[in-house]
Amino acid sequence: MNKIVGKIHSIESFGTVDGPGIRFVTFLQGCPLRCAYCHNPDTWDVHAVTKYEYTPSQLFDEAMRYKNFIKSGGVTVTGGEPLMQPEFVREYFRLCKDAGVHTALDTAGSIITEKTLSVLDYTSLVLLDIKALDAELCKKVCGSDGSATLRFLDELQRRNIPTWIRHVVVPTLTDNDNSIRNLIEYLKPYSVVEKIEWLPYHTLGVFKYKELGISYPLEGVEPLRKERIAEIKKIEETNVS
Repeated sequence: MNKIVGKIHSIESFGTVDGPGIRFVTFLQGCPLRCAYCHNPDTWDVHAVTKYEYTPSQLFDEAMRYKNFIKSGGVTVTGGEPLMQPEFVREYFRLCKDAGVHTALDTAGSIITEKTLSVLDYTSLVLLDIKALDAELCKKVCGSDGSATLRFLDELQRRNIPTWIRHVVVPTLTDNDNSIRNLIEYLKPYSVVEKIEWLPYHTLGVFKYKELGISYPLEGVEPLRKERIAEIKKIEETNVS
């Protein structure tokens, strides 16, 4: 297992937005999707030269340096798309679970193979990114029709793995009352879904596109107004039975 090496984009020692509690968050390199609003385009290329390369045990040892801080939280692996490096994530999560550490996987669920699903054997919580329910809209958002994500959700239900849904609300794309209601309705039968996180579109990563010489797909689209998330939460409250 020590021959497995993870290509890591960056590490956040005291994360507070990627799962419950204070968390040791690892951002892995590589992603098959091309979300129009992606704020980390520098994570796309899995073969890119990265600052960090760890074996699972080395990353575990690094995380344990903060064990007193994350004992009420845990570790999170995100990206990019962490399931592009499933063997690495599985072994890292195994070490964490064996040590009694809560593990969270932040994924779009767009890669479904025997290896990626094996990561779930040691996953305490999944943060599942649903880009859009409508296949054509989903293609506009990320280049994929989203069907794999929904199959992944079915697998989480089958395995009874606690799940938080993440959905980015983007003006001109996903900021639509009907689409939001449809998503809420779609998720109702899934008992594993503990909550929906409505994430406001922002432009904080636009400078990276300029640095990489890539045109930004949502040029001119303004960040979501702050009041909108509160309005969406009210829609959710009135549609949850």
